[in-house]
Amino acid sequence: MPTLKRTLKSIDRISEMSGQVGKWFALLLVFAGTYEAIARHFFDAPTSWSYDVLCMAGGSLYLLGASYDYLHESHTRVDIFYNMLSPRKKAGLNVICSLFLFFPLMGVMLWMAVTWTIRAWKINEVFFNSFWYPPAGPYRTVFAVGLLFLVLQGIAKFIRDLYFAVRGETLD
Repeated sequence: MPTLKRTLKSIDRISEMSGQVGKWFALLLVFAGTYEAIARHFFDAPTSWSYDVLCMAGGSLYLLGASYDYLHESHTRVDIFYNMLSPRKKAGLNVICSLFLFFPLMGVMLWMAVTWTIRAWKINEVFFNSFWYPPAGPYRTVFAVGLLFLVLQGIAKFIRDLYFAVRGETLD
C-alpha cells in the first residue's frame, strides 16, 4: 500500500508540474495576440506566424492544464444529480463513468495522438496551412504528453474512487 500511495502522489506531482508549465502558454497567447493586433491594426503589417502560434499555444495550454484540472476537480461536470449523492456514491459513479466514458475516449485519443506524433517526427511533417510551415512534431508531442498526463491522473483518480467506494475511507 505505501508503494501505491507513493505512485499516486507522484502522478499528482506530475499533474501539478504540467499545470505549472502549461500556464506559461497563456502568457505566450497574450503576447502573440497583442503583438499581432498592434502590428495589424496600427502598422498595417500582419504577421504570417501569429495565428499558428496562437493555435499551438492555446492547444498546449489546454492539454498541459487538463491533468491539473482533473487533479483539482476543476473540470466541467453536469452535476444536476451528482451533487445530491453521498460522497461514497459519487465515488462509485466516478468509477462507472471512468470505465465506460473516460478511459475508452482517452485511450483512443492517446493512441491516435502517439501515432500522429511518431508519424510527424518520422516524415518531418510541417503545418502547411500557413506561409511559414512550422514543424508539427513538437506540437504533436506536447499534445500526446498532455493526454498521457491526463490518462495517468485519470488512473490515479479511478484508484482513489474505487478504494473509497469499496472501503468508505480515503486512500491518502
